[in-house]
Amino acid sequence: MEASQPPRRPLARPSSPATGGSKLAALTLGAIGVVYGDIGTSPLYALKEVFTHGNLSVTPDNILGILSLVFWTLTVIVSLKYVTLILRADNNGEGGLVAMLALASMAVEHRPRLRRRLLVLGIFGTAIFFGDAIITPAISVLSAVEGLEVAAPGLEPFVVPVTLVVLTALFAVQKRGTASVGKLFGPITAVWFVVLALLGLMHLVRNPAVLQAVLPHHALRFILDNPGLAFVSLGAIVLCVTGAEALYADLGHFGKRPIRLAWFGLVMPALLLNYFGQGAMLLQHPENVSNPFYEMAPTWALVPLIGLATCATVIASQALISAAYSVTKQVVQLGYLPRQRILHTSVRDTGQIYVPSVNWALYGGIVGAVLLFGSSSALASAYGIAVTINMLITTVMTFFVVRYAWRYPWLLCVAATGVFLVVDALFFTANAVKVFNGGWFPLAIGAVMFTLMTTWQRGRQLLAERLRDEAIDLKPFLDSVFLSPPVRVPGTAVFLNAETGVTPNALLHNLKHNKVLHETNLFVSVRHHEVPWIGFDKRVEVEPLGHDCWRVVLHFGFKNDPDVPEALQLLRGHGVQLDDMETSYFLSREIVLPRGGGGMMPWRKKLFAGMHRNAASVADFLNLPANRVVELGAQIEI
Repeated sequence: MEASQPPRRPLARPSSPATGGSKLAALTLGAIGVVYGDIGTSPLYALKEVFTHGNLSVTPDNILGILSLVFWTLTVIVSLKYVTLILRADNNGEGGLVAMLALASMAVEHRPRLRRRLLVLGIFGTAIFFGDAIITPAISVLSAVEGLEVAAPGLEPFVVPVTLVVLTALFAVQKRGTASVGKLFGPITAVWFVVLALLGLMHLVRNPAVLQAVLPHHALRFILDNPGLAFVSLGAIVLCVTGAEALYADLGHFGKRPIRLAWFGLVMPALLLNYFGQGAMLLQHPENVSNPFYEMAPTWALVPLIGLATCATVIASQALISAAYSVTKQVVQLGYLPRQRILHTSVRDTGQIYVPSVNWALYGGIVGAVLLFGSSSALASAYGIAVTINMLITTVMTFFVVRYAWRYPWLLCVAATGVFLVVDALFFTANAVKVFNGGWFPLAIGAVMFTLMTTWQRGRQLLAERLRDEAIDLKPFLDSVFLSPPVRVPGTAVFLNAETGVTPNALLHNLKHNKVLHETNLFVSVRHHEVPWIGFDKRVEVEPLGHDCWRVVLHFGFKNDPDVPEALQLLRGHGVQLDDMETSYFLSREIVLPRGGGGMMPWRKKLFAGMHRNAASVADFLNLPANRVVELGAQIEI
């Protein structure tokens, strides 16, 4: 019933949000909360890790060198790469690694070998994302709660328990949806950024000389004087841009202009003021390097700041959890994961979804990470490698989009992406040396997810090949049936069919056991395409087969919700009248039996069989009415 193929015609999508007047202000405020929640919590731990990770001396030259690297990292990676370049690479208005993967693969579809390699690379990046989705809530909430150690050193034993309580509460409320809570994301995060700026200004006015770090020669001098320390420091400096990929991932929710306005108008200035404020404080009080963020705050403001920081990290975590739901849904519809039970938590916003299996898998992984690492400093080693891998993959994908989709000259494409590729490669290499010091964690999660995704995709290919080998062409079969037609009964039968043009097993079993045929018969195939949205005007293809039988193909984008009954109502415009109460849906349910032979390793065949058995119901996935579904099973060996 599902296939992943690039469409051959223009496809419609819902109109993008308007960006005028109050609407623009609302979208910009929303972007501050959702898009920048993750990167906004980086000041809690980034600068601390730079000095403690590499045992870097807290000297004026080192402080200025590190601040200069932070400034230019934010400028090059976020302002130039993501905000200026990658935001332009929208897939029908949508962003994110899945959208970029679809865009790049369609751009090189005339080069099958290159396309396959890009798909593998993109799927690996998506798998690594799930490692990021586990580490981000763990390190963010831990770093906020660690403020208790500054307020009262005796509270240190309570940091991990309090962190687990906060995370448990966060995941427990997911099933209720985030629509009402989400309205607070923007205002709370905006307050957080204002507080970041004010904390930085308090120390900048006392030591404004630190602002000279914006000059690049401080970064260059630090690198030349301390090449080994500089290389190690890069592994921690990348923490200041964690969450930058959300700029692109949330493009479809907010649009380019609000995201850019939020970055240049509030987020970037607030982050830089805070980082430079931490540097100014360390110039005067180098002993505060163990937790410079909280040491910036006056004693009377420490407890409220811990509360605000915890709220900010919860918001950052929520944004990533919601992204994990959306990415899972998109990957399922592209055919790289089994069907999942997806619940919609809002009647107005189709993007508000809850995926129970993903929710509790993330929760288990996050609790494991908190207990295993125990502190934000220990988790920092694991964090950077997931981020830098995704940055590298995004840059590579961008090259192929710029070259083959936008058709810019080769030299210009290399110039546009080459600098970013070098910078990303440096950060990745600096983090790669931490594989045995925590970096293995996201890699292990990514490897597991990559194995599951590629096994599912390959297993579906083998299953489809097996079904095709045993298939009977639909048109000749119907012609033979009507030479001596069976009894026709009132109503409409909808036969869901994986392959267009072949006879579904459900029809064969129905004729064999019931020996009847409905008055109207629809043979429906569902296609998922490598574009985010397909409008109702392009949803249905119909071909009459005679004898009140029709072959129907329904088209959905990877962000559309597949709703077969709703789509079939569009057949009225093609002369096919459907009565919901007189329509039955026949499904062919295959029971996969892993056997010997080629195509896939035996253990992967067993894994696929287990994934196939535990996949969510086809009826639920396609939104079929439960009381009108008939499932007829068959055993298939692969």
